Amino acid sequence: MGLGGVTLKPSTSLNYLLFKPNPFSGSTRICLRRSSPLFAASFSSSSSASASIVTHNQSLSLGHSTRPDFPILHQEVNGRKLVYLDNAATSQKPSAVLKALQAYYEEYNSNVHRGIHFLSAKATDGYEQARKKVATFINAKESSEIIFTRNATEAINLVAYSWGLSNITAGDEIILTVAEHHSAIVPWQIVAQKTGAVLKFVSLTEDEVPDAMKLLELLSKKTKLVVVHHVSNVLASTLPIVDIVRSAHGVGAKVLVDACQSVPHMVVDVQSLDADFLVASSHKMCGPTGIGFLYGKEELLAAMPPFLGGGEMIADVYLDHSTYADPPSRFEAGTPAIGEAIGLGAAIDYLSEIGMEKIHNYEVELANYLYEKLASVPKVRIYGPKPSQTVRRAALCSFNVENIHPTDIATFLDQQHGVAIRSGHHCAQPLHRHIGTNASARASLYFYNTKEDVDHFIEALDDTITFFSSFMSS
Repeated sequence: MGLGGVTLKPSTSLNYLLFKPNPFSGSTRICLRRSSPLFAASFSSSSSASASIVTHNQSLSLGHSTRPDFPILHQEVNGRKLVYLDNAATSQKPSAVLKALQAYYEEYNSNVHRGIHFLSAKATDGYEQARKKVATFINAKESSEIIFTRNATEAINLVAYSWGLSNITAGDEIILTVAEHHSAIVPWQIVAQKTGAVLKFVSLTEDEVPDAMKLLELLSKKTKLVVVHHVSNVLASTLPIVDIVRSAHGVGAKVLVDACQSVPHMVVDVQSLDADFLVASSHKMCGPTGIGFLYGKEELLAAMPPFLGGGEMIADVYLDHSTYADPPSRFEAGTPAIGEAIGLGAAIDYLSEIGMEKIHNYEVELANYLYEKLASVPKVRIYGPKPSQTVRRAALCSFNVENIHPTDIATFLDQQHGVAIRSGHHCAQPLHRHIGTNASARASLYFYNTKEDVDHFIEALDDTITFFSSFMSS
């Protein structure tokens, strides 16, 4: 029996298939068990990803020239060459970052700021140099405006609990969009519950872009804070941060920018943006996991109370009270992620050597190629705006295929073709509900990806759709 190009032996049992309701169409969802013999079936379809990939007549691209720097990309997954397209979730790490981590732990592992011996002094220098590198990378005025956190989520919570609970009162308004990441929504829900503030959400335009004009219209003297992403991790759209900040400041409001999907992919200048707070994560920009950063304007940070209490964040401790250190130490209680900060510094060195403008220009080309190829696949629905001369999408596409669950797509791509994409709500459940679905598949690129990666993905997706469609019609 053949299903969508898959040759099944007579002994193959369809009991290995799980039948579940499809939340997108109300039809049956087919879910392959990972232990199913179907995953061991031989593929005879001419659309199989084992077919030769089209070779582009082009000079060596940025993707081709940087791939050797990423050891993890040179492996097979489930018997196929790995094609990693889950970069919006986390990026891979170049050898330079891995070597920096290894060097710290092998050569000068020690705590920072507290010791006067050689190892501690070297570790402290590496840690603080990393802070300076972050400040230079986003053009902060002072390195003291950079607070190291566990991740961007903690950075947003720091602002919420320190600045938010100190400055937001009953009746104040916080403006967000329906496209925000959960980490940019939940902390402010908690602040609103504690203070009596009001959350207001901006919807999408017909082009599936957060409505910036509506956001500007909502601004008033009641607005205390605007929380917005720079680039959407689902819609691939970019918000006009400069305009939003200018208008927000005009009514006396502060602006917090979630830059997790912009700092790794383009030039981000916090002085030009004039944002009051900005957050990003190391692991999305070629650095280690477990560390992110908060940028805050110097005068705002100086007026904020501590987020966590403990060692390092104090000036003096008495039995009945304590005094606190100046920023950034005030917000970095306890032993920090020293090796991770040094690794982040190495990642910034690596990105800076390539050049963020070069990375961005290459990714715009990749983004258009991905969109065009995916849009040509029948029964595919891509979310977010169409690329044009005036609309530049980020290098990612969230999509659904008619009558096929995104998790089934991601599983099949991984098991049969070695293609890694993401499926789920991407920490954006309100956005998914707004666009009429509860999950999507997402392919996201970085500068070490190539057009051949996109071709491989599209061939594998074609084969996946053929398989499921043939089974549903049999």
